[in-house]
Amino acid sequence: MRILFYNADNQHDDIWLSNLRAVLPQADIRTWHAGDHEPADYAVVWRPPAAVLQERAGLKAVFNLGAGVDAILQLGALPASLPLIRIDDGGMAIQMAEYATHAVLRYFRRFDDYERLADKSTWEQLTPFDKPDFGVGILGIGVLGTRIAGSLLHFGFPVHSWSRTAKDTPGVKSYAGVQQLDDFLAASRVLICMLPLTPETSGILNRSTLSKLPRGSYLINVARGGHLVEADLLALIHEGHIAGATLDVFGEEPLPPAHPFWQEPRISITPHISALTVRAEAARQVGGKIAALERGEVVAGTIDRTKGY
Repeated sequence: MRILFYNADNQHDDIWLSNLRAVLPQADIRTWHAGDHEPADYAVVWRPPAAVLQERAGLKAVFNLGAGVDAILQLGALPASLPLIRIDDGGMAIQMAEYATHAVLRYFRRFDDYERLADKSTWEQLTPFDKPDFGVGILGIGVLGTRIAGSLLHFGFPVHSWSRTAKDTPGVKSYAGVQQLDDFLAASRVLICMLPLTPETSGILNRSTLSKLPRGSYLINVARGGHLVEADLLALIHEGHIAGATLDVFGEEPLPPAHPFWQEPRISITPHISALTVRAEAARQVGGKIAALERGEVVAGTIDRTKGY
């Protein structure tokens, strides 16, 4: 069995390859380099250039080392019949829940305001927010969004979700479809974006949608930078409609030093670290799914190309 490996973030390639070889000891695993056109049975990749996958003889499936597959779909390099398979969790769900819950609690307990007061050596007790009126909306509730919902429910927040089709998540009020998006937004004092990036969701966090959040609401984006129209968010913060944001993903990464987000104290910035793939777990998933495919079985995480996730 021949496996082609490529990782755009190549500083840990040796660890990835060691983990993959441990779960696939009989496989011939090679790292792709420019000019490699040799056949492969499977490709295991993260943000590959188109040349990695174009006209690759004998390829049975492509594994994406993460949950989001938008970077691969944008290449247009895969035949429609070739399975594209993502990592189901890879240890990311608990990390994402930690990150999102921290951001919600920081805003709810007004720690951001207290930090600004501390910078001015000001001792002042602020009026706390009323939790029953502090709805948290999760935009997109798949595996990761469901884990976030569970964490927030533990702290007693009213949690609701929006998705293309209605979801039955215990304790979470479900909104679905375009016709219910406005009601979902109006109920969201905090909005957490967990959507996959598709042509339909690109730019969904824009002036029109963000203006439908309650005045003084808060945005958390841990999905993709392409969901957010950055200038619209800045304008709404300056106008006072949006109180602030925690952003982990951006249209351009690394975020350029001159970007205005760096100068806005009401925006908290992290460098795309909300949920990092646990390499050993991801390798185990890849090994198990390859074994299942070799037995002719259907595997979880196969992308529906018509939906983009």
